[in-house]
Amino acid sequence: MVEIFKTNVQKKTQGKMLLRILHEAFPSLKINFDLSDVDKVLRVEGENITASRIVILVKEHGFKCELLD
Repeated sequence: MVEIFKTNVQKKTQGKMLLRILHEAFPSLKINFDLSDVDKVLRVEGENITASRIVILVKEHGFKCELLD
C-alpha cells in the first residue's frame, strides 16, 4: 500500500527531521519526501498505514499535511 501526502515542508533539514520522527514512530514503513514536487510530497509505503496518525504527527511538529486522493 502507498499513501501520498501534500505538505508544506520547504527545506531538506525539515524533511530529514520529520523523516527521523516518522521512522521512529513507524519503523516498518518506507518513507520519503519529494521536495522538488509542487506539493512537497511525503510518500509512505508499507502495510497497515494509518494516514490519520501520520497527518497528526506531522502537524504536531508545525507543518501542514493532508492525504492526496
